[in-house]
Amino acid sequence: MKLHALRRRLPALAAALAFSAAAQINGPMSSGFVPAAAAAPASAASSAAVAEFNVPMLFANTCGWCHSGAGRVAGKGPQLMNTALTDSQISYRVRNGKPGAMPAFGSSFNDEQIKAIIAYIRDLKPEPPQ
Repeated sequence: MKLHALRRRLPALAAALAFSAAAQINGPMSSGFVPAAAAAPASAASSAAVAEFNVPMLFANTCGWCHSGAGRVAGKGPQLMNTALTDSQISYRVRNGKPGAMPAFGSSFNDEQIKAIIAYIRDLKPEPPQ
């Protein structure tokens, strides 16, 4: 291939490579969705940003695909309400995922957001009968 032809194709090749790399980083179970509150770098997170982090909405839109009933009942993933896992174990699982079962969200959430997720899980109560 001639050099000038290669130069014309370089932007397309770079875009394809970037897309491929992103797909590998996010993994096969990733939707590519990054919560808006997590899009800012962790250093930019303030108490106001954490206050805006809506964990129930996160569970409804992301976690609820596997943790049914907003984490109250088992679905594809385990029930989170009344979990026997420690806070440290939950934090580890959120950050690192579980191969073949749960994607890793370590790059999506900062420490304060993960603490908010753990607090949400700890506060889960059965829904009142209707």
